[in-house]
Amino acid sequence: MTIFDLKAWMQPHLDRLESALSDGIRADSPADLGQAMRYAVLDGGKRLRPLLVLATAGALGDDFSGDAALRAACAVELIHAYSLVHDDMPCMDNDVLRRGKPTVHVQFGEAQALLAGDALQTLAFELLTPQDGSVPAQVQAACVALLARASGYQGMAGGQAIDLASVGQRLSEDQIRQMHRLKTGALLLCSVQMGAACVPGVPALVQAALTRFGESLGLAFQVVDDILDVTADSATLGKTAGKDEAADKPTYVALMGLEQAKAYADALASNAMQALADTGLTDQRLGALRALAAMVVKRNN
Repeated sequence: MTIFDLKAWMQPHLDRLESALSDGIRADSPADLGQAMRYAVLDGGKRLRPLLVLATAGALGDDFSGDAALRAACAVELIHAYSLVHDDMPCMDNDVLRRGKPTVHVQFGEAQALLAGDALQTLAFELLTPQDGSVPAQVQAACVALLARASGYQGMAGGQAIDLASVGQRLSEDQIRQMHRLKTGALLLCSVQMGAACVPGVPALVQAALTRFGESLGLAFQVVDDILDVTADSATLGKTAGKDEAADKPTYVALMGLEQAKAYADALASNAMQALADTGLTDQRLGALRALAAMVVKRNN
């Protein structure tokens, strides 16, 4: 089987993403709010979520001649960035390092960070709903619904609420899984689902298999995150290492131990790969999704 060149696939997509994100966040907004927004989004991060949107759409036959997938990719990255800005604030995780640089509230102050997060969230939905006819209304509605659910109380915000309420508690595996299915997994799953929503006529069986892929990948990402929190340093992570243990947060490593958590991440990765096989799509079409899934498990930050 031909080895998929992930870097060669990623680079043109990353270039398009960075250009679109930079164009979408104007620096000349009121009272330098745009500067804080650009600081939160540009020149950092793995861009995993937008790449999953584009890889899924591409696997399903999107030739990227239209705007839908790129807009969806940018939107999910803006939601992710807003969540990091708010999560890092003193009232949440109180962190000072993100993507290898000071967090937004450290750089711009708490009030500006709060507003920057708010503005990034709303900009995401503005991007999903262009008024020029470039994205069909049905695709707009599907992507808005998916992203709203994944980022609201049924998804990311709900998971963060559980996380904050669980400090110092010992959760069961089912409880930790539910917390991370919402806090981290929902947006990763949504990325896959939005990629599929940008392509008309995807069979229900293929959509179901992609959903299983997104669910397994989302949980694998969080398990690896818990592992890296205790095995990597802050310089490598680009954020403060060891903060979960210091804050007495429930994690997979605390629940299972390091080696069992690693084995669980590998099992979830295998589940994700099997789900891709179950789509019935060709190896050539699935190359980017497979490579991104492998990157999630093997990453060091």
